[in-house]
Amino acid sequence: MLLGVRHHGPGSARAVRAALEAALPRVVLIEGPPEADPLIPLAADEETRPPVALLAHAVDEPGRSAFWPLAEFSPEWVALRWALDHDVPARFIDLPAAHTLAWSGAAAGCGDEAAEEPASGADGEEPPPRADVRVDPLAVLAGTAGYDDPERWWEDVVEHRGVGEGDPFAPFAALEEAMGSLREVYGGGGQDRDLVREAYMRLQVRAAQREFGGGVAVVCGAWHVPALRRKATVAADRAMLKGLPKVRTDVTWVPWTYRRLARAGGYGAGVDSPGWYGHLFAAPDRPVERWLAKVAGLLRNEGRTVSPAHVIEAVRLADTLAALRGRPLPGLGETTDAVRAVMCDGSDVPLALVHDRLVVGDALGEVPPSAPAVPLQRDLARLQRRLRLKPEAPERELELDLRKETDAGRSRLLHRLRLLDVPWGEPAVSRGSAGTFRETWRLRWEPELAVRVAEAGGWGTTVLGAAGAKAEADAVAARSLAEVTALAEHCLLAGVPDALPTVMRILADRAALDTDVGHLAQALPALVRSLRYGDVRGTDTGALAEVAAGLAERVFVGLPPACTALDADAAEEMRHHLDAVHRAVGLLGGTPAPAHGGLRGRWQAVLGVLSARDNVPGVVRGRSARLLLDDGALDQEEAARLMGLALSAGTPPGDAAAWIEGFVGGGAGGMLLVHDERLLGLVDGWLTRVPAEAFTDVLPLLRRTFSAYEPGVRSTLGELVRRGPGARGSVAGTGAGLPGFAPDPDTERADAVLPVVRLLLGLDGDGGPAGSEDNRPVGVGT
Repeated sequence: MLLGVRHHGPGSARAVRAALEAALPRVVLIEGPPEADPLIPLAADEETRPPVALLAHAVDEPGRSAFWPLAEFSPEWVALRWALDHDVPARFIDLPAAHTLAWSGAAAGCGDEAAEEPASGADGEEPPPRADVRVDPLAVLAGTAGYDDPERWWEDVVEHRGVGEGDPFAPFAALEEAMGSLREVYGGGGQDRDLVREAYMRLQVRAAQREFGGGVAVVCGAWHVPALRRKATVAADRAMLKGLPKVRTDVTWVPWTYRRLARAGGYGAGVDSPGWYGHLFAAPDRPVERWLAKVAGLLRNEGRTVSPAHVIEAVRLADTLAALRGRPLPGLGETTDAVRAVMCDGSDVPLALVHDRLVVGDALGEVPPSAPAVPLQRDLARLQRRLRLKPEAPERELELDLRKETDAGRSRLLHRLRLLDVPWGEPAVSRGSAGTFRETWRLRWEPELAVRVAEAGGWGTTVLGAAGAKAEADAVAARSLAEVTALAEHCLLAGVPDALPTVMRILADRAALDTDVGHLAQALPALVRSLRYGDVRGTDTGALAEVAAGLAERVFVGLPPACTALDADAAEEMRHHLDAVHRAVGLLGGTPAPAHGGLRGRWQAVLGVLSARDNVPGVVRGRSARLLLDDGALDQEEAARLMGLALSAGTPPGDAAAWIEGFVGGGAGGMLLVHDERLLGLVDGWLTRVPAEAFTDVLPLLRRTFSAYEPGVRSTLGELVRRGPGARGSVAGTGAGLPGFAPDPDTERADAVLPVVRLLLGLDGDGGPAGSEDNRPVGVGT
């Protein structure tokens, strides 16, 4: 008995169940890798919840893998569960994964081909070379019937027609006849591997018939049924299998998701709407009404006003559309049109949410702990349970407070997995405090991560040991100083102390040999950021501090000569390096190590040299002066003198505009001009003296500089310039002009808010910080 199905088709699944109940076979043969036969009993485990997948990977090369996904509405899963429930032997009869993974010149193939998909690659890789043009059987049949959508054709002829009234085998006979006609025209459908697979399946069917003496039920893709029915000699089939390559493989069950079951997720044998198909398979009656009620619940949870009257009207509209379109029952197209018109007011925006959450769905399966797994996977599962960090298919944000033991453990686990190239979580910008004690992650568990974990298993049997071993190997293989510094930062975040000595030794060697100031400037900020982690994570950063101090000294020495003879692009890049080093020195000077206390003074001396040299590009000179002014190492009189020199008549307009960009560029530069009338007057006076022929050259630089300011700052500057010099201060001082501007600060009003500020910052009554060991209030960002 050959039961040809469409993989992941609920109609086929119901038909398979009805046919098995009618025939009561003695053995059930299912398309799948025979290496998974010992895992079949796990499908009946109470902790197994589809969607799940059989994962096969090469023992010596775990990245070479293949998946066979199964959902609750997959005919193969229904056949498997029927056999287990009725104590009937079940076996997989597809070409062994050992051959599939080693197929000559082919990528890892996916054994789960749909009836409409003669072959498909697995894990995003390309399938083997084809002999002819690839054929999509469902598309051909749908086109022959006058349909432009194969999914709609399948719904009309299978999903809405029941399982065969009076004859449970009728749907299979009709589908076999259709596929037989297609194979007479298209042969193997352009996939040579199918012929080999079908030869192996014929051999397995013959063996089962000899063993059980009949009563054999075969559940496979409908495309293969004509080939299995065809008469072929045993010798011919064995000849096709002779000499196939082979690799050692391991097979296990892994969780799967509806999103990866969808064809849009890259799975060639997938379906467009797994969530919808799961609903059709599970709904006992009135599937359209139940579906629209589910849609209404989702939209209400998202804040939209959807009442029972909307559901009733949507059902009526879906029935009407089905009648107008000549369909036996409303399908996904009719229900979607009804939802758009009645519940979404014609908008596709909420409809996209319905498609993502319900039509595709976020279901994530589960497998029992007894399923085979590499030691690293078992250690990861243990950590996930201990840290209460359950893998989930929907993307979600996770806020961590590193002062809490559980959250700190979660952070270390996620960072260790990133070191192992298992990107379960991606760091995100925190919407709360900017302090070093808080982290935000975006988590989403994808089925492919099981393969990544298997690959990482070669580095060790525990997450900690594997992350440390891989970090050491990555440090040795790093090609640049920045890569090693980033790796050192990751090691501190991940808490892998065993790898730090090797990483720090390589870091010190690379830093000593690298003479490119740009590379050194790129490496310093990552090192200095790492020094801050010791406060919260309790890691020893002493060796890192010494390397960072030495790196800073080399930057100080090499920066002035490196800032000469630069073109515009190189000067702009150097300005960014200047900002990064300035921030790093600010943090490094605030670390507990006393040897770092003089770094800030030496850095300010370097900035003073850069701001005064004529052979340094204007953008670098301007930025150096601005950084000195912000640090209080340059008074306003001297800043005005430097600006006057840079904007003097003898300076080319392009160089002057570059100096302005360096000095007042960035969000805070606008406030500097707002509050310092002399600097604003210098810029205003220079701009009015720019010759007309040079104005178009400096305009792009000025637009880039001033466009970074907040709209309110730009409007305030425009108002001050419009009022002109002299009138600005006097008008503000009388209170008749712009609010908040006066000749001198109002200290009495400023003192009034100090108690509230101290309370917000957690300061005690003596002026010292509460709960901070480094003289900084807890919660204040670094």
